[in-house]
Amino acid sequence: MEKVIPGTLREIDRLIPDALRVAFGIRHRASLPPDPGQHDEVAAFAAALLPPRADDPMECDDIVVVAEEPRGGGDLRMTFESCYLPDHDEDSHFLHADTNVMGVADGVGGYRGTGVDASAFSCALMYNAFEELAAAAPGTHVCPRTLLERAYGKTVASRTPTASTAVIVSLAGRTLKWAYVGDSGFAVFRDGRLLRRSQAQQFYFNCPFQLNSASNSTSVSEAAVGEVPVKEGDVVVVGTDGLFDNVSDGEMERIVGMGTAMGFSPKNMADVIAGFAYETARCSYRDTPYSVLSRKETGSTFTGGKPDDITVIVAFVV
Repeated sequence: MEKVIPGTLREIDRLIPDALRVAFGIRHRASLPPDPGQHDEVAAFAAALLPPRADDPMECDDIVVVAEEPRGGGDLRMTFESCYLPDHDEDSHFLHADTNVMGVADGVGGYRGTGVDASAFSCALMYNAFEELAAAAPGTHVCPRTLLERAYGKTVASRTPTASTAVIVSLAGRTLKWAYVGDSGFAVFRDGRLLRRSQAQQFYFNCPFQLNSASNSTSVSEAAVGEVPVKEGDVVVVGTDGLFDNVSDGEMERIVGMGTAMGFSPKNMADVIAGFAYETARCSYRDTPYSVLSRKETGSTFTGGKPDDITVIVAFVV
């Protein structure tokens, strides 16, 4: 983790990577463990800021937690930053502050061996979405599904090859809205607890719904759409399956809670979440959402993570 988020580690506590490893059962530890009988500073840090929770599910479908209804008031906005850790370099994303919109797309790796660039569709889709927003007036309330539909239409019109999953999230006034196809998704946190999370759309295990230029493509009309009221202080995490395959809801909840308590910036939090996903993706001895679902859906005996491109966007509602 120290190699992939060095800038953030200069700004936040040096103990955080090892504290995450101790709290979540990653055996590797960058610092030397204390001698028997000596105070373990890392373990004490983890216990204080990453306390275990009794309800720490590895799998979590479309969650709605009963929570305080946000009060009325003026329009809110999002401050956001991202972290991208490539593996095959097929993810793409955008952030558009003037309209409070963010998007992520993941090129389908199955095209990798066909002689074409598997990132072509994801990159074109996000580029076209951003171009639509660039032409909009600042403060425009954006419908994510409409934006996804327009970006998809332009991408298909240019006969872009390959395929992609996608998610677009917008803040319109005091309402968070989304549209997604496949297993790129989002999670919303309030007061350190999970409020809402997307549920992956899949044909079968490891085969998500996907947009492409073919006539038999998943249609944008099949996108999962919805909205939820938000309030100042809520945290929104958007990412590709490289995040959600490797980090459980409970783990993410605890990291967001820690980051909120320590006053992380959106960039700090995105880096730490992505760095943790990077390490768990390469662990062969601990469960991840991917390994749990693999055993459930296919009867495999697989344990471990799934190395992949990892895109994480963190947005603070302010």
